[in-house]
Amino acid sequence: MTLSDTIEALNSKTGILIAGDWKDGDRQPFEVHDPADESVLAVVADGGARRAGEAVDAAAAAAGVWASTSPRARSDALMRVFHLMLERLDELAELISAENGKAIADSRAEVAYAAEFFRWYAEEAVRPRGDFGSSPTGGVRTVVSHRPVGVAALITPWNFPAAMATRKIAPALAAGCTVVLKPASETPLTALALARLVADAGVPSGVLNIVPTTEPQEVVTTWIEDPRVRALSFTGSTGVGRALLAQAAQRVLKTSMELGGNAPFIVMADADVSAAVDGAMTAKFRGGGQACTAANRFYVHESVARHFIGMLSERIEALRVGPGSDLSSQVGPLISSKAVTGIGELVADAVRRGARVAAQADVPSHLTGHFVAPTLLVDVPFDARVVQEEIFGPVAPVVTWRDVEQLVQMVNEPDVGLASYIYSRDLKQAMQIAERIEVGMVGINRGLVSDPSAPFGGMKQSGLGREGAREGLVEYQETQYYSLDWSTP
Repeated sequence: MTLSDTIEALNSKTGILIAGDWKDGDRQPFEVHDPADESVLAVVADGGARRAGEAVDAAAAAAGVWASTSPRARSDALMRVFHLMLERLDELAELISAENGKAIADSRAEVAYAAEFFRWYAEEAVRPRGDFGSSPTGGVRTVVSHRPVGVAALITPWNFPAAMATRKIAPALAAGCTVVLKPASETPLTALALARLVADAGVPSGVLNIVPTTEPQEVVTTWIEDPRVRALSFTGSTGVGRALLAQAAQRVLKTSMELGGNAPFIVMADADVSAAVDGAMTAKFRGGGQACTAANRFYVHESVARHFIGMLSERIEALRVGPGSDLSSQVGPLISSKAVTGIGELVADAVRRGARVAAQADVPSHLTGHFVAPTLLVDVPFDARVVQEEIFGPVAPVVTWRDVEQLVQMVNEPDVGLASYIYSRDLKQAMQIAERIEVGMVGINRGLVSDPSAPFGGMKQSGLGREGAREGLVEYQETQYYSLDWSTP
């Protein structure tokens, strides 16, 4: 099936899924563009308060039946979604590259990763947690169980349109919750394709409902204010997360927030520099650097800085920039012209403050989309904006350091703490530093931290709660206990 066939089959003009039916929107459909050339890929139904309310109606109506469905039946359905995603991996990857822009190799990796959440939570669905014990006072037994929280509102970003959706949908469905989902308006097509796979897997109508929109505040406010919605899960910027938390507090909603990052990449004096460069290429340039876990600031010990910079420069200059659909491309476009402008401002600010461009990849002159040259900055002041702010693009600023105490202070200065990377041959030293870093995840001698079997999340203003692993299921459950009279007759 060609990309055009895949998009046509989505019938995106009626791209609002409610109770198993595909509906049109509350206003004129909106366009979805290919960031590689700004061409229009599709027009998608634009939902508002009316469709958002209907989505909750459907989720609430299906909630009782789905919650009472046996864990094994829910597990089997999720496992079928997993297999369907792998069967249609190429179609989904092409769709992601088209609407998101990332290189096709990165899109394929995303689909495989996204599918794994359905397999993981298919397995977790049949592993019920509970407890039984006696009260210290005697004569009482305590039984603890967990139940689905109810209707869950999920809000996902554009940078991983498949993985961010499945990382929320899979645990919610495994727990017995029903879902209303708002995908990013930049990348709604992947969500629509996933919804069709969920239906093909036999998940009942109303369990998953989707409302694409260009007015997210209208849709999300409708959900937050609806008393039938009992959980809110959001992935996105820290600023938006704060606003949603303030709204959710009015109803004391159960919330999970995966917010911004500013990941430090630390190279110790004893590091395997070749391995560190390999890790840097993965941690920085996967998805064009448009990931909350992307390495944002590189702290390299002064004794190995020259070696590291030299090797990294060669790798960056060799990167092939082009449309995500081009099999030879390694770095695709950014998501928008606004993103391009923002990256340019960060680089210009750093250069004004004394940084210099040590290496850049070539961007072919015929490209017309939202492309930015992968760039290595050196001699970067530790307090430059490009170090202190989340870049979300293919720019790597290097700060050299000498003293460990100074390093830890610089690493912990931002008010966010999602991920970090440390390269050292001395595992004890790496662990000691990792324990002092205020982040939720640390990659030691590897440039990836995301794994469905591990708890994903951050500290400080990088969010609340965790996704993935057993913790991801707990976000969609309530704990209930029963106090039983066990006194002797």
